[in-house]
Formats: sequence, C-alpha cells, structure tokens
Amino acid sequence: MLGNFQQSNLRIEVNASEQMIKDSLLERDRLKQWMWPQSFASLSGKLSLGDTFVSSLGFVEINHKVDFVDDHSLRLLLSKGIDGFHEWHWGDGWLQSRLEGVSILPLNLGQTLSLFRLRQYLIAKKA
Repeated sequence: MLGNFQQSNLRIEVNASEQMIKDSLLERDRLKQWMWPQSFASLSGKLSLGDTFVSSLGFVEINHKVDFVDDHSLRLLLSKGIDGFHEWHWGDGWLQSRLEGVSILPLNLGQTLSLFRLRQYLIAKKA
C-alpha cells in the first residue's frame, strides 16, 4: 500500500442521546445521509458483525468489514484506499473516533469533516 502511516483520535460533544448516535452509526440509511460526499455500494439495513461494504470518495474506494459491534462501539477494518481500522465509541452527549492506517488520503482531515457532518446531522434530526 502506498502512503503514510497515520493515526488520529478525536472526541467531541454532541447534543444527542446515546441511542441517536448509535442509530446514526449503525443504521445504513442514516450512515449514507451524513457521510456525504462518500458514496456506498450495497449498504442497507443495520450493520452487524462480519458485514462488508465499499465506500468511495471520488476515485478512491475503501473496503469496510465490521470487526466488532456492541451497544457502545463499532470497529471497522479498512482496506484498499486505507489499510487500517476505524473505531467508534459513544455515549450520551459524546462521540469518539479513532482512525489508524496507511493511506495517501489525509485521514485526520477526513475524520474531522466526518465528525462535523455527523454532529450537524444529529442537530438537524433533533430539531
């Protein structure tokens, strides 16, 4: 894999319940809404252990595999455009994201934008 090893950990406060955050991360239709401009292939229903899907951002495709999921966390193994993993942890009013991998993409920037989009999505859903 070409690129640099990168890691990023971000934690934000969100004005949303634990259940709202969980649904936004695990329900595929909701995930598609706030993860724009990424597009997703074969993504519907609710994410569960072992599920796989592909997202693309322009010409870069990223394979995802659900490695772990429970009521408070999600771990995705990533390959192709990013070789690594993305972990999510959440609770009432907070969300934490940990991303590590080798990629030519600027992972910290992408992670920051994703968290901002999710926060905006949750604000709009609450209104």
